[in-house]
Amino acid sequence: MPSTEAQRQRSAYKKPRSGQTELIKPESENFPFEDASVYSPQDAQSLPSRRYTLSLSPQLIYCRSNLLPTLISSKVYRQLEFQAVGSWWIHRSQADSSGDANLYRVPGSREDVFADDKITVKSKRTLMRFLRHIGKTQHDTEPPQGAEEDESMASPFSTYLESKFQVPAELLDPLLSLSLSQASPQKTSAAYAVPRIQRHLASIGVFGPGFGSLLAKWGGGSEICQVGCRALAVGGGIYVLNSGIESIRQPVQGEHDARLKVQLSNGETISTKHVFGSHWDLPTDNHPKCDRVARSISIVSSPLEGLFPVAAEGAPTPAGAVVVFPGTSLGQADDAPPVYVLVHSSETGECPPGQCVLYSSISIAGEAGQSLIEKAVNKLLESAADPNAQVSWSLRYTQLGRSDYDFPGPLAMTLNHVSDNVVCFPPPSLDLSFDDTVIGTVKDAWRLAMGDEVVDDEFMKFEDREGAYDEE
Repeated sequence: MPSTEAQRQRSAYKKPRSGQTELIKPESENFPFEDASVYSPQDAQSLPSRRYTLSLSPQLIYCRSNLLPTLISSKVYRQLEFQAVGSWWIHRSQADSSGDANLYRVPGSREDVFADDKITVKSKRTLMRFLRHIGKTQHDTEPPQGAEEDESMASPFSTYLESKFQVPAELLDPLLSLSLSQASPQKTSAAYAVPRIQRHLASIGVFGPGFGSLLAKWGGGSEICQVGCRALAVGGGIYVLNSGIESIRQPVQGEHDARLKVQLSNGETISTKHVFGSHWDLPTDNHPKCDRVARSISIVSSPLEGLFPVAAEGAPTPAGAVVVFPGTSLGQADDAPPVYVLVHSSETGECPPGQCVLYSSISIAGEAGQSLIEKAVNKLLESAADPNAQVSWSLRYTQLGRSDYDFPGPLAMTLNHVSDNVVCFPPPSLDLSFDDTVIGTVKDAWRLAMGDEVVDDEFMKFEDREGAYDEE
């Protein structure tokens, strides 16, 4: 089994025989993942596990994300390597001249719109009106006011485009894909989609031409966490691995050591002023309601090079691409949610050369969602026109968290005080891009832990330790 974050589940997994699906049964149910299974085709060769670094929760990082200044202020960016995410692709349900379904590259900038030969001149004019509008409102110091504007932004994004800009229906899916909305077109409001499209466009060119989002090499978000762990270790932090929390005892009044007593699953007891964690980490029955999405990770025996074109002169060769399958392209109704496939090349270090990794997601959990993901992956491989393109291994699972697409923007993440000095973080976002509200929530927890010693300007600013970042 390729090395993944699924190892956290301490699964009783045994390698499946060819062509079989094997369930992963974790020893504990206290994880934000469930219904996991591994599939290996009959003719697939055995994969060397140490050559793979996979993520259970892959996310894009926009160049305008608040995460990047935080990584710079903490100096941990010096141990990270970021790569460009290039093209967005839409799978068309209609056939081309050869009778085969095809992938359409979504224009990601005004230059792309002008160069696109599949958009009519009339459609280009209406599309440019919309892009100029959101470009203008993005730089306004105050948002538009009035009941009319509020009402239009509360309407579905499709209605907003048609009523205000006369954007033709065939451009809805390409524009919607730039918002990374996992909801159906009818359930995605303009208030949700427009700011996210603004973020996409505003991020292009920040660190170079032709791309607006990034991924971290060697495992994405897990690599960022690993680098953060190294920084904490250098600063004196202590880790106790493979141990959960069995119980937390509040200090008794008058007790000499007025600290929490935390019983670990390995039998040790530690004393601490504060305990922070998710509701999967803490022994509490007060579990928040979670949404569920179906996800899969597929290792493909082809580099799928056609998905990684250089988007502009002087731009780097991207290591990531986004392929969107609207519900209609999978034979579903108009109100069906899309399947998103994040494609990572071997340049990410996640797989050997000559292969790539597909991270697929849909907001329908269970077998129904996995069936649509499988259909989307098969269509993607068919569109690649590469006879060697086949799935060599896949992990299919359900992820728990919170979906924010019913709201105008990312939900404010607030800390939940389980008891005195025991604090629970909210469920993580299921978004396909990094959730910037995480930084504010972590800062709130840091303020609480620091107490009277807190100095806001010192948040995520680490001192250099001698030799810690020496160049080799």
